Amino acid sequence: MDAAVLHRRTTMHDECVPPDLVDRLLALGHAEVVRGQAVAEDGDWFCARAWARLLAGRGELDDALEVLAPYVATCWWTAAAEAARLLDAGSRGEEAIALLRPFADGELFALRDLALLLARHGQGEEAYELLLPHVTDWLLAEALVEVGVGLGRGDEVAELLEARMALDAPCAHCESPECGRPYREPFNAVNLLASVREKQGRTDEAIAVLRSYDPVVVNNRDALAELLVRHDRIDELRAYVAGTGTQEALRQLAELLEERGDVAGAVDAYREHAEEDRLNTAVLLAELLARHGRGAEAIEAVRAPDSAEDWVLDLLCKLFAAEGRAEEGLAHLDALRARRGREEWELFRLRGPLMAACGRLEEAVAEARAHPEGDSPYAMESLACLLIDAGRPEEAVTLLDTDRLDHRWPLGPLLVELGRVEEAVTLLRTPRPRTPRPRPTVYSDTAPF
Repeated sequence: MDAAVLHRRTTMHDECVPPDLVDRLLALGHAEVVRGQAVAEDGDWFCARAWARLLAGRGELDDALEVLAPYVATCWWTAAAEAARLLDAGSRGEEAIALLRPFADGELFALRDLALLLARHGQGEEAYELLLPHVTDWLLAEALVEVGVGLGRGDEVAELLEARMALDAPCAHCESPECGRPYREPFNAVNLLASVREKQGRTDEAIAVLRSYDPVVVNNRDALAELLVRHDRIDELRAYVAGTGTQEALRQLAELLEERGDVAGAVDAYREHAEEDRLNTAVLLAELLARHGRGAEAIEAVRAPDSAEDWVLDLLCKLFAAEGRAEEGLAHLDALRARRGREEWELFRLRGPLMAACGRLEEAVAEARAHPEGDSPYAMESLACLLIDAGRPEEAVTLLDTDRLDHRWPLGPLLVELGRVEEAVTLLRTPRPRTPRPRPTVYSDTAPF
């Protein structure tokens, strides 16, 4: 095994069985297939990880570690992190720490995991010292907050973050002279300072920190809205959304209301702010309405004739089909095609499920094949999905078999569902022929003539 090869395979999901399909194999009772790929000489990492977790869950930790040992021996961080996690979960924290230490010098994730592990096992001061020089890195700064507050040194961490916030510089990632947004290291310093205050039980101070700066939205979550939700300060959240709140804050307010059974309140929240980000809000509103059996209203929410964006049309067509109004959906697509004068595959592919819902599957297949892009890999995969949904998986396999390696990702799971497991695994693990890199262009200052 080679660490670089393992990293490429797992990052690209290439020449391996993807993790969701590994889970499916186990669910279908094909544990021996997973085990075989896990312990093979050129093993499959996702199979190895799943098999090791299964063994550890049975209390067979040493056997689990033995499965991971060849992968860890390549000095690949991902394998070492998994082995350390199993050791820690198995009450063998010191061994986990020893395993992670060699990686901490050159791998930020390893340093983060090592520090958090040390803190959990009574070595918080060492963890704090390891993280302290890296306060400018957002990932390690998050760990520093957790470790520092746990040691009762939250005020020290807060001072460090405040010092970083005082060093605002012009945005280093934007070339526009009009951009007045400050650039901070770490970029999430404001959110982290608020986190320190919240962990210290100083909620009002945390809220004040977040209100004092422009919101930093991370992973589509607004930190101030999250904080107000955690502390059940719903009225303040409403006021924030009505004032300077972000689109993410609006979504979090609607999600909270829906969780509490106030669907009408969630609907009203979206409708009140529909003009601020019309399409995005319309989609969120439609999805909410559809979840609660109000499909007709959901259709009207996203049916605007100028809504030609693919992601909006995709939802709209699904709603038409779910409501038994597939013909209406086709008429909508016809009107859009007439206005635009063309219909690329990204829009044409929406016709298939609607035609199938109208009992016109054969016509849908024929039209798809006749489309100018109908022989492209992405078009064939869309057509295969249409056949699968129509209960004709064998025809989908025949279609995709024309170039198995190009269609391995949809074909592999399909073969598994048809009971052709070994064939699917072999296909997914087959190396793709690699074209040699082009020779670098040689430049010269000498004129060609």
